[in-house]
Amino acid sequence: MTTFSDLGLSQKVLSAVTDAGYTIPTPIQAGAIPPALQRRDILGIAQTGTGKTASFVLPMLTLLEKGRARARMPRTLILEPTRELAAQVAENFEKYGKNHKLNIALLIGGVSFDEQDRKLERGADVLICTPGRLLDHCERGKLLMTGVEILVIDEADRMLDMGFIPDIERIAKLIPFTRQTLFFSATMPPEIQKLADRFLQNPERVEVSVRSSTATTVTQRFVATHSKDYEKRAVLRDLIQKQEELKNAIIFCNRKLDVADLFRSLSRHGFSVGALHGDMDQSSRTKMLASFKDGNIKLLVASDVAARGLDIPDVSHVFNFDVPIHAEDYVHRIGRTGRAGRSGAAFTLVSKRDTKFADAIEKLIDKKVEWLNGDLSALPAPMESHDSGRSERGGRDGKRGGRRNDRDRDHAPRPVSSHKSDIKSDDISTDQEPVTAKAEPVRPERKADTKPQNAGRHSNRPAPQPHPANDDNRDRRNRYRRDHDDGPTPVGFGDDIPAFMLIAGKA
Repeated sequence: MTTFSDLGLSQKVLSAVTDAGYTIPTPIQAGAIPPALQRRDILGIAQTGTGKTASFVLPMLTLLEKGRARARMPRTLILEPTRELAAQVAENFEKYGKNHKLNIALLIGGVSFDEQDRKLERGADVLICTPGRLLDHCERGKLLMTGVEILVIDEADRMLDMGFIPDIERIAKLIPFTRQTLFFSATMPPEIQKLADRFLQNPERVEVSVRSSTATTVTQRFVATHSKDYEKRAVLRDLIQKQEELKNAIIFCNRKLDVADLFRSLSRHGFSVGALHGDMDQSSRTKMLASFKDGNIKLLVASDVAARGLDIPDVSHVFNFDVPIHAEDYVHRIGRTGRAGRSGAAFTLVSKRDTKFADAIEKLIDKKVEWLNGDLSALPAPMESHDSGRSERGGRDGKRGGRRNDRDRDHAPRPVSSHKSDIKSDDISTDQEPVTAKAEPVRPERKADTKPQNAGRHSNRPAPQPHPANDDNRDRRNRYRRDHDDGPTPVGFGDDIPAFMLIAGKA
């Protein structure tokens, strides 16, 4: 059996790995580390949770033991698609590089430029950043990239999804052609293969799993549900409460607005829950993620910003409140559980309008996902939705039912967010079946001797009738208002995209 001492790592690195409690490398580590130490280009393909980060961090530490960085001239560069992933890689360098005296600079959005400039002035042996913030520093004349010896492109498929490829191409032109490139991805669609062919020179291909496969340690189930949000939330709560072995869980939604709604709903029902999405400021995102890792909250409702590469090793369950529109996102979402050989469970709520997305998932992973308690044909009749003076979502979905009474308002705590629309008072959802609204009674005539001019003013007016809550029309409108988290990045904005740029324009 291969051990870390057989891979050619330096004694300093081996000591740190042993102190961390590891002795046997994962397949991607055993396959990628030896050729990386020989300064070969690497094309690494492995499902999430298999230790891809250590497969480039450990050889880089060994190679960096010789030489020193000069001011504003980094020796190595690691590109990550999100701030959380970049911060996580920096933590790995600190853990495994504790016996080295390397300067590590983390360049991400949401942090002061001045603080980052001071780190660059001292010289950076390792530069870890998101593409947008790196280009911002380059355009300000704060960085010279001609000294970069190793380039790492991590989570390449996510880079493609987020529209970072033009930025990466610009960055590659600033780096010497003779660099060593390490290219890692969880999936390898044709677009990523073409991208790898452009960046890599005669690479060593290390593929340790079937393309777009899911971990065998994860039990996957589809759960049939009706499409109305209040019914889906009831199914989710029942599902959570029935999981006897649930230690903690990540619940994924497709939209940031739905993250806020579901967070408030679960809070109101007494669950220990937090929220994480792209519109939250960086400090709030970091605190929320740390709170979940430390076990201070049990459930984390998140958008796809939490789906890629985050190393939270002991997540017992994943719930997909929304079926992901892109099948590849399903692989990454459920990869948050069942990591490092542990067992995990993933449940996906599927309604009839989600059928094509569920079929695409089964086609991608080349596996039939079993249904829990029967498929869509076994669904009971939907809850009767009586005509009401307001829609199921209350004031947010229209003015048909007028204002809600103060006693109906949701006073649950709300996630910290920099997006004002996530916390406005009318942005409230209810989890109960709408009740029948009573027609407004006819107002009696006023006495003629009190105000003669108003006599009989309302006596012949019919009672106003409430408009029916049209959930189908509402859902149809919402499909055209989708607010996907971390969508394609407009060129020039990098990680810091103004919120108004994410709002779809009117047709």
